[in-house]
Amino acid sequence: MRCIHEILDLYGHDHDVDIERQTFDVRTLCQVPDLSFDIYISSGGPGSPLDSEGSAWEDRYFHWLHQVEKWNEDPARLIKKKVFFICHSFQLACRYFRIGHVTKRKSTAFGVFPMHMLHDGAMEPVFRGLEDPFFAVDSRDYQVVQPNHNRLREMGGKILCIEKERPHVPLERAIMAIRFNDHMIGTQFHPEADATGMSMYLQTEEKKQTVIENYGFEKWRSMIDHLEDPDKILWTYAHILPNFLDEAAEHALPRTVLH
Repeated sequence: MRCIHEILDLYGHDHDVDIERQTFDVRTLCQVPDLSFDIYISSGGPGSPLDSEGSAWEDRYFHWLHQVEKWNEDPARLIKKKVFFICHSFQLACRYFRIGHVTKRKSTAFGVFPMHMLHDGAMEPVFRGLEDPFFAVDSRDYQVVQPNHNRLREMGGKILCIEKERPHVPLERAIMAIRFNDHMIGTQFHPEADATGMSMYLQTEEKKQTVIENYGFEKWRSMIDHLEDPDKILWTYAHILPNFLDEAAEHALPRTVLH
């Protein structure tokens, strides 16, 4: 949340735009926004994107999403609502749209990993300025696999990138980003993660030991090195959400941003 706040503040400063924002606690307080906002950023976890099925908060969240869909589908609404889903919210969106199988991973994915673009990812405006592969912070116990390509085509969706190839592991590569439709996009990684905060987190004794026990010292060291590389996490942080805000700002009145 801190990172999202900082990106919004920096964007407003750099573009001389007054951004009004409001935070809603969906899962704890069952809060959902109305349709008065121009832009929505739906944050990540923690928690299971499966255990919430049928819960009051998820029902309200999906109702909000349905209302945004209806707004955007109305040809009389010239200004559309833009939505960005991050990690946990991305997994929920995939369940809502029925475009992939959400399942628990065999082991936790945590660290800095390469994201491999597909053809549509290379054409995606929100990925403008990124290389293939680009690096991002990945932190999850769940994954989206087995895409429903017919459903994606039906709704105008596109898979943008997938996780790194692991030839020695006989498991399907997870979907890491999807353009759901013209107005909604999401990533299973964390584009908002900043290098400084992540580096401090990884260097706490508890997290350092956890990573070393699960991945080895060399993996922990490489994570720190990636965070300090301006072409990796810093580059992703400076491009994906700012690009999304650029795209959204072209089609929205300069009033409010919500996360």
